[in-house]
Order: sequence, then C-alpha cells, then structure tokens
Amino acid sequence: MLILVAFVAHWYLSLFTQTFFQHRYAAHRMFTMHPLWERFFFVFTFLMQGSSFMSPRGYALLHRMHHAYSDTEQDPHSPHYTANAFTMMWKTRNVYQDVWLGRSNVAARFEGNYPEWVALENLAHLWYVRVLWGAVYVAFYVAFATEWWMYLLLPIHFMMGAVHGAIVNWGGHKYGYQNFDNHDKSRNSLFFDFLTGGELFQNNHHKLSSRANFGVKWWEFDPTYPVIWTLDKLHVIRLRAPKPTNVLRAA
Repeated sequence: MLILVAFVAHWYLSLFTQTFFQHRYAAHRMFTMHPLWERFFFVFTFLMQGSSFMSPRGYALLHRMHHAYSDTEQDPHSPHYTANAFTMMWKTRNVYQDVWLGRSNVAARFEGNYPEWVALENLAHLWYVRVLWGAVYVAFYVAFATEWWMYLLLPIHFMMGAVHGAIVNWGGHKYGYQNFDNHDKSRNSLFFDFLTGGELFQNNHHKLSSRANFGVKWWEFDPTYPVIWTLDKLHVIRLRAPKPTNVLRAA
C-alpha cells in the first residue's frame, strides 16, 4: 500500500510542478510571484520531478514553439509527424537537449520572461544527479515493495515528466472534442481531467493560452485551477488578466 501511495503522490506532485510552475508560470506568465516564492517553487519542482526535471527556461521555450507551430513539422511534439508516442517524446528530448546545450538558434520572440536559476538547473542536469534520483526510487522500493509487480512502476518514476508529456501531447492532439477551431489538431480529452491536472484541455488552452483556468464550459473541470485561485487569495501569487487570444503565432 505504501508503494502505491508513493506512486500516486509522485505522479500528482510532479504533475503539479509541471503544470503550475513550468507551464502556467514559466511559459505563459499567467500569474506573478515574489522572487522568494519563485525560488521556493524552483526547489520544489526539482524535488518533485527528480530524475526527469526540466529547466523552466527550456520548458518555456519548447512550449512557446509548440503554440506557434502547433501540429506542423516545426512543432517539438506533435503526434501527427511521428510514428508513436515514444518517437514523439524522443524528438522532444532532442529538441530540448539542443536548447539546453545552446546548439539551436531559438527565435528571439520565444526568449525572455521566464525564471532562471543557473546553479540549480546545472546541478539538476548532471547525469549522476539524475542517476542518484533513480537510486533513491529503487532504494525506496527495495525497502517497502511487497509484490514483484510493484517494481514495474519504477520506469515511470524515472521518466515521470516524459510520461506526462506523452499523455498530454499525444492524447491531447488526437483524442477528444473541440470547443474552438484553432487551425490545429488540439483536443479536449476529458471533461474532468483527473489524470493530468487540466493539461488535457489542449483545445481550450491553445485558444486561450493566457487563461489560468483551462476549463471553459461549465462542465469542464481543471483541478489545478482551484489551487491557483487559492494561492492567489493567500497572496502567494497574483493572477494576471488573461489575453483574449494566443500571443504566439507561426511566422
């Protein structure tokens, strides 16, 4: 039972840091926060994502490219230009590595206005730090696993961020319904996105990319938004007024 609790906790805490800090804050600046809170969420993201940590800058750049080039060959992770979810995420990994290592020329319009903490990001990207996180996960399972099949969950822990990305970008651009014609293949896959914290409202988000609540219809529920609303009321963050349409478009 402890293993399953730990797995669910890792799934949702890693997911929260991705959708709250990297996506809605770093990539879209849907809200602001004090620099001290920014550092807190930087560390929290590193701890929760562990071996699959992504730089908020790298995440923001890839995500802005994804909006601008949605479901074209220039999209870093469109399911419509790749054979399967694995090859899609491998392409994403290669684009991310090129951005992180400075091997690609990112368009100036995608740059800027994202959080950076060079020392922590460099630490998190060291291969042996990622391996150490993996060792922590393995040690926990050795200590508490009671059935052999529980060890089959370990690869998901190792690649948690990539698993989330595969579900969101493959499912959210292939399966579901559309509220808006965005001239791409984005879909809303679930009415209540219990699986990815609102990220599967891709069609809504591609239309209203600065809106903190990814649910648009009264019957669509984005479970991350109540957390954001609460943090705003507690003055941890300050929500910004959404813009009516996407800011980034393909040139």
